[in-house]
Amino acid sequence: MPGAVLSEIVEESIRMITLNRPGRLNAVNGELLRDLLHVLTESNADPQTRVVILRGAGRAFSSGDDLKDFENQTSSEAGLRSFIEQYQAVSREILYSPKIVIAAVHGWAVGGALEWIINCDFTIFSTETRCFFPEISYGLFVTGAVTTLLTKQIGPQRTKELIILGEKFGADRALALGIAGKTVELTDLEGTALELARKICERPKQSVSDLKRVVNQAYHLDLEQAMTLETDAAVRGFLDPSTADRITKAAV
Repeated sequence: MPGAVLSEIVEESIRMITLNRPGRLNAVNGELLRDLLHVLTESNADPQTRVVILRGAGRAFSSGDDLKDFENQTSSEAGLRSFIEQYQAVSREILYSPKIVIAAVHGWAVGGALEWIINCDFTIFSTETRCFFPEISYGLFVTGAVTTLLTKQIGPQRTKELIILGEKFGADRALALGIAGKTVELTDLEGTALELARKICERPKQSVSDLKRVVNQAYHLDLEQAMTLETDAAVRGFLDPSTADRITKAAV
């Protein structure tokens, strides 16, 4: 039976990683989180892989955290902290990877999944993509170092606007903000991502890896501090009794 995340070499040096819970719009539960962390770790250790394309199966990239899994996530504070740290570990595997990671995004891109997209090196959105950060409305908190990544990208006021208000926005606004690097029709999404991956693979391997590492280290020196603060705030949010009421009402 296929797992919650699929991983395969689709062309020489190009790996496709697919979030694979299409019946739940690839909502993130414990299984998907563990599987994604596993395949990213394997990919980063694989000398054949140079570029990773991250995408979602079915009608969406990902609808974010699976609200139906809330009780499992909060069964103990230690387990909850481990769950959130796995979210952050996925971000580290993307941000600190020697591979270039391209997000090929369609449908819904929500919450923690949107944060992973922001972690990627290149982002291609289909024109019908819809995004938002729901965390604050539930009493939760963002992860993925977006508190520093997004602030540096779009400024503190717009970051607070997107995260506090949690308003939905489309591919056009994502492009204007720089969250999307390019927008294409849905039918062209995979082909555009593969074309970009091929161009990257034509460049010298070590120079590309070094460029990613140096740019990220030089520009984002405070990533680890941001993730530590985010994790503590996320734990507090999950454990707030009023959060459970909001999640119960929102879960479908």
